[in-house]
Amino acid sequence: MPVVNFHLMEGHCSAEQKVRLLKAASQLYSKVLRSPMERVRAFITLHAADEFAVAGDTANANGLHAPYFDFIVLEGRPLDERQQLMAGFTTLLVDILAVDRSFVRGRCIRVEPQDWSIGGLGADVLREQEISARAARLGAAG
Repeated sequence: MPVVNFHLMEGHCSAEQKVRLLKAASQLYSKVLRSPMERVRAFITLHAADEFAVAGDTANANGLHAPYFDFIVLEGRPLDERQQLMAGFTTLLVDILAVDRSFVRGRCIRVEPQDWSIGGLGADVLREQEISARAARLGAAG
């Protein structure tokens, strides 16, 4: 379920920086949410400088790079986890892309489990199946 998308300006990060950002963001997500890595998705969406406005002018005119990120969690995730992700994704952008922290913006999008699809099934259904399977394994072990 964990999905993060970084909106960056074209030409302001190298291929190596993009890879570092995607890998580090995936690791952060997996760690904070205690989610298996195979469930994590991380994306970068690039925007042309003349299609990216910061402080009232396009970035090609003022040269400001102000990354934005959004990430999705299922409803019910604790506030402290969401705040760890907001702070962590911001720090990754600052450390990896050397952007000014005050320019970074981010948004947490909380989604009801029945409104999130994994392989065509609602996350609420899959969650029920996982809980049942775990209970069956524990019952068989006991």
